Amino acid sequence: MTESRHIPVKVPVLARVEGEGTLELRVRDGVIEDLRLRIFEPPRMFEKLLEGRDYAEVPDMVARICGICPVAYQMSAVHAIESLFGVEPGPWVRAMRRVFYCGEWIQSHSLHIHMLAAPDFLGCSSVVEMAGKYAPEVRRGLKLQALGNDIIRLLGARSVHPVGARVGGFHRAPKPEEVSALLEKLHAALPEAEALVRWTAAFDLPSQEQDFTCVSLRHPREYPMNAGRLVSDHGLDISADQFEAYFTEQQLPHSTALHCRLDGKPYLVGPLARLNLNLDRLPDPVRTLVDGLPIRFPSRNMHHSVVARAIEIVVAIRVAINLLESCQEPQRPYVEIRPRAGSGAGCTEAPRGLLWHRYETDAHGKIVRARIVPPTSQNQSRIEDDLRQSLQDFGLNQDEAALRHFGERVIRNYDPCISCATHFLELRIT
Repeated sequence: MTESRHIPVKVPVLARVEGEGTLELRVRDGVIEDLRLRIFEPPRMFEKLLEGRDYAEVPDMVARICGICPVAYQMSAVHAIESLFGVEPGPWVRAMRRVFYCGEWIQSHSLHIHMLAAPDFLGCSSVVEMAGKYAPEVRRGLKLQALGNDIIRLLGARSVHPVGARVGGFHRAPKPEEVSALLEKLHAALPEAEALVRWTAAFDLPSQEQDFTCVSLRHPREYPMNAGRLVSDHGLDISADQFEAYFTEQQLPHSTALHCRLDGKPYLVGPLARLNLNLDRLPDPVRTLVDGLPIRFPSRNMHHSVVARAIEIVVAIRVAINLLESCQEPQRPYVEIRPRAGSGAGCTEAPRGLLWHRYETDAHGKIVRARIVPPTSQNQSRIEDDLRQSLQDFGLNQDEAALRHFGERVIRNYDPCISCATHFLELRIT
């Protein structure tokens, strides 16, 4: 006898994930027949808003797309526009952009680990409850997040929606005394960040491996942040301007968020994908730390993403220290720009994964067309595949509260930014 289950469960917001949406399941005879992660936030039309604006306005405008990842949006934009104009800003700008990115990784990963993910693995409903049981660890997380904000502020003038970046470089170079003060904080934070890695690796993480394709940037010498080629563990190796030949976005009826796929298939971007593809690019002390953990990388377990984020905090601190210690105040923190008509693409690694931009301009540098593909839309299909397998393995005979919480935990592994993905949890089971 065929039996279907119809249990509507309404919860207004997906707790501890930015944005709103609905997870719909259709279950028959204990098997998920259909699963849909419905994103119903209205598209914000940022790409259209950029049309007709001067190229110099773009960095400050795209920073408003996300309050957590403004640096990523600025860096992908300036790389794309500089590619279009044929600009090479030089080694100091390149180094400071990497430092700028380190700040964003540190603050975003610290926020996600302590405020969003750790309560799941420690049996707490929120960071407030967790602070009562793990006060030193929460204080450490808040200090690391503040350190990331300090780095962003050094080059961006402020930590939220920074305004220091420009096409060609930065509006201002930090003073030597500012760099020295920040270096002191970075050195002090390094052992705490390493302790954070060991703490997350000791979580009671579910043991569940899945098959998925990893995609990230890869650089010849560095752990990737803002430079490199797009690669996968299935042989992809392309430049940023080839993105559209391999990756396609689809509008699905159940969601206002686009789904991006590689050769028509889901794929993973983000810290676990980056780490899996770039273990040999870790600084030597970080690789030693990773090799001493009870978790083995590359990993096919999405729950290991929380550990990958902690590892990347250590990477970012070490990279920032190395670059700032060799930093010398430049004669000028930017190069002059000569606009021209054309098209250019740029791709960098936001904390949540690949962030790709393309811009077309006229001869005066006005934006004719813009396209932005954020990491959440790239992970969208992978999230649905993960939910389908994970919930099935978890057991669909569980009560609605247990299913909802488990589904939220799976989604939080990807640290999605739903608003960024719309160009979350209400659970409905039928």
